[in-house]
Amino acid sequence: MTRRELDAAGITDPALRAAYRRCRTLNARHGRTYFLATRLLPVDRRSSVHALYGFARRADDIVDDLGPSRPPGERDARLKELENDLAHGLRTGRGTDPVVRAVAHTAERLGIEHILFADFLASMRSDLRVTDYPTYADLRAYMHGSAAVIGLQMLPVLGTVVPREEAAPHAAALGVAFQLTNFLRDAGEDLDRGRVYLPADLLAAHGVDRPLLEWSRRTGRRDGRIRAALVAAEAMTREVYREAEPGIAMLDPRVRPCIRAAFVLYGGILDAVADADYPVLHRRVAVSRGRRAATAAAGAARVAGARWRARAVPAGSADRDAAVPGNGPAR
Repeated sequence: MTRRELDAAGITDPALRAAYRRCRTLNARHGRTYFLATRLLPVDRRSSVHALYGFARRADDIVDDLGPSRPPGERDARLKELENDLAHGLRTGRGTDPVVRAVAHTAERLGIEHILFADFLASMRSDLRVTDYPTYADLRAYMHGSAAVIGLQMLPVLGTVVPREEAAPHAAALGVAFQLTNFLRDAGEDLDRGRVYLPADLLAAHGVDRPLLEWSRRTGRRDGRIRAALVAAEAMTREVYREAEPGIAMLDPRVRPCIRAAFVLYGGILDAVADADYPVLHRRVAVSRGRRAATAAAGAARVAGARWRARAVPAGSADRDAAVPGNGPAR
């Protein structure tokens, strides 16, 4: 399947193909929900998504997987190396890191704005020194770089049937919704890293602060105040999903099943958290394999329908032309 994806995308250089394969491996290993949804994309679009995911994962690994025991200066230096490699790659089309090589190629081929990568890395760097967010507005400012820009990077890959700037706010909101979902699901693991991504004002409204969260994580004991705060965080996240959902209909019809599947799967994480009664400080909650398989099967059926309709549209029609990636004006 990897060869088919690379051939469909017109990627022929052996070193570049190896770089894209590396990105695909990272996506398959670490982004199970995201990877499953990506399989529903037209085959020629998948390599670009793997490249974008691979780069985001590389930066995240530097910030998190080196571990909080490593001094921030060491992690900052590694992040700076990645940033310099990317800047070189975006200028020349080459990079030392295979992941950088692939994402630079994708950015050049699709005209993805370089500022989006700069904003992303700025948020990653803030994770080295910022450990909590006083207000939801503060968190949203962080998530512009850590999540919203991911949605904006994806738009040239996916293609739109409206001017791109019309779809952009919804794409950004979808990136934020996915990250808020992760923040809720991973609250305990993030606390182990010394971070709280639930806004302090939301927690305080329910009588919760960091020491109470740490006590619950340490002892495994539950507290009604924490549960109420987590319910509020779920409601806040679902509101962002509502902001994002209208954007799905603005995408190329051939990619809508993929994004709809991701929308449903990530929303399913919220359902699973609620159904388990919000145990996120004590264990990781996941969508069942059965539900993931059912969502993928429904997505595959929608893909087949979209392909049939695309073949039924006369060549050169306005609808088909509008669905070509990048047709909307760049932001």
